[in-house]
Amino acid sequence: MKAKNLYYLMALCAGSFVLAPKANAQDVVVEEDAVSVTEYSCDNTDRYYQSWRNNWFIQLGAGVNQPFVERGINGAKAPGHAVRRQNMTATYNVGVGHWFSPYIGLRLNGFAGSLHWNNPNGDVPGVSGWSKAKHVNMNLEFMWDMCNSIAGVNPDRVVSVIPFVGVGGDYTWGFGDAVASNIERPHSGKIKNTSWTLPVTAGVQFRFRLCKYVDFFAEARASFYGDNWNGCSYGRPIEANVAAVGGFNFNIGGRTWGSYNDCATMSQLAELNNEVNNLRAENLASAQTIAALESQLPCPEPVVQKDCANAPLMTTVRFTINSDKIMPTEEVNVYNMAEWLKANPDQKVVVVGYADKDTGTSDYNMGLSKRRADAVADQLINKYGISADRLIVKYDGSNVQPYNTNDWNRIVIFTQEDK
Repeated sequence: MKAKNLYYLMALCAGSFVLAPKANAQDVVVEEDAVSVTEYSCDNTDRYYQSWRNNWFIQLGAGVNQPFVERGINGAKAPGHAVRRQNMTATYNVGVGHWFSPYIGLRLNGFAGSLHWNNPNGDVPGVSGWSKAKHVNMNLEFMWDMCNSIAGVNPDRVVSVIPFVGVGGDYTWGFGDAVASNIERPHSGKIKNTSWTLPVTAGVQFRFRLCKYVDFFAEARASFYGDNWNGCSYGRPIEANVAAVGGFNFNIGGRTWGSYNDCATMSQLAELNNEVNNLRAENLASAQTIAALESQLPCPEPVVQKDCANAPLMTTVRFTINSDKIMPTEEVNVYNMAEWLKANPDQKVVVVGYADKDTGTSDYNMGLSKRRADAVADQLINKYGISADRLIVKYDGSNVQPYNTNDWNRIVIFTQEDK
């Protein structure tokens, strides 16, 4: 094929060239208070996959074919005979195929029809004149979607150019008398009137997308045979049958492909790694905050004050900044309060939540202190079996600051009920 013709075919492929640059990503790992960064690269190319059940198609078509066989011996003709050209005849097509990827497919393709040709007008007796036959042809053909390969995968592309090559078998029968009389007779003495051959096929298909499930196609194809295809074994060593066919492809389930990109996957992993690292950093900061609070406010043993109305109990529950989750180190204080309530079954306790005034607005801190008080009350009730009617839950937000040290006011304080 000439280079200019190849350029014309490539121009039919809609879309532009896709460059695949290398992309870089980072994997960040936090170990204690040190941060290490690992760099890696990925190929920014889309890769496609599918189930074997997808991307099958059935092809139905019709067209014309014309055989190119012996057209005279050494270019001569017998006196009184006009040289007649081969005649086009109808051919019918049915096929089934499968696209294994957006680029490569395989098709089992069948043709059937009649053939007409003019035998040589030479000086060989009994082989001159008009002849005809019928044939069926079955080929296994390798297909290449040139547009997807060159311009990028696009299942909605309107026009696709698909070259193909294949091998198969051809059965021809019903030769005309002019040929049959010259075919070598077997030992039985009967005239051989059939031919089995193994052709090689090549061609190109133009596919036009009508919808997701239906394409119109037009293709030109040529099948090449040995010299005995039409029963005449002289003249040119290769004979051919050229066909032009049009019809429809019915795509089972449409043309669909799953895809993935290494760089996209790496980016997702990097995001997850960063999220894990952020959580590790937050845990480290929380541990440092807890250690600082424990050094400032050691946990004393609870003091029971049965006779002092509304007196604060020494057991308290502290929280980290902007949190209503009870820290594991504070659960011992909830346990101590539960034990005190069990030891004093006639007592009720007021559970009061607070928030520090230097963080958040007054309205926000009011809600935060309520969630803290509710969290402590819920654990007393659900974990330690304290009756809800023995707890009076209150919250003062940051409007009231029990302590001069700001961080200490992220707290829940127990007091006895005012009788």
